[in-house]
Amino acid sequence: MSEPRILTDDVATGVRMITLNRPQKRNAIDNLLRGELLSALQEADRDDNVRVSILRGAGNCFSSGYDLKSDLNADRPYSSPNVGQPWARHVSQGWLSIWDLAKPVIAQVHGYAMAGGLELVGACDLVYAANDTRFSHPVTRFAGLPDFPWFAAKLETRHAMELHLTGREFVGEEAVRIGIVNQIFAPEDLDTSVLDIATNMATSESAVLSVQKRYVYTALEGRGGYALIRTGNDLSAGPHMQALTNTDPEAILERVKSGGQ
Repeated sequence: MSEPRILTDDVATGVRMITLNRPQKRNAIDNLLRGELLSALQEADRDDNVRVSILRGAGNCFSSGYDLKSDLNADRPYSSPNVGQPWARHVSQGWLSIWDLAKPVIAQVHGYAMAGGLELVGACDLVYAANDTRFSHPVTRFAGLPDFPWFAAKLETRHAMELHLTGREFVGEEAVRIGIVNQIFAPEDLDTSVLDIATNMATSESAVLSVQKRYVYTALEGRGGYALIRTGNDLSAGPHMQALTNTDPEAILERVKSGGQ
């Protein structure tokens, strides 16, 4: 039998750890992993014993992005119209469901979060990282908008523009400064520091945490954040983008490895 793609463990009172468990694939996100992850988060949301979830990656990184060697049209956890770019629409539908959960989700990030891995970071409510973690979305330079285009919704305009146009990495204090990360810690302190934060949060009632989370996302929605992401998906589905979005996945992988050249 294959290893489970998602591991869960209740690591402290009110705190559930959810681990992406494809270390041999650098936690590349295929549709089966996405489905299991969303199910695990929804189960935590329903469990009265859980108040906060922590999401991390097994192995040497958080996630290398979507698994472009998998069948992206099979086993999709969310339905989307089979026109234009249905992949981007159903990716956004899934990640936005994390914003809609009642209970907060913390991303605990180490190594790197690239492309779809960075999109998953944006789906989490809080982000804490090792101070040497690398954040990037190099695919934007040659394959159109992110599938979950959250940068312009959550970040200041110039920082979002730089992420979209340059594809460069952000590390350490710079990632904190532009708003990708809340705080950074020494790699050896990351586990205990994030657990301390989550445990402290879990001393609040779930109803209190839910109200606070919903208020912040209501403010984001008032600024058009949800609509902005949906519009990004629609732009990706437009005829002018099809030549890019239909690019062979192997070619995309090679361009990422070569720095986009």
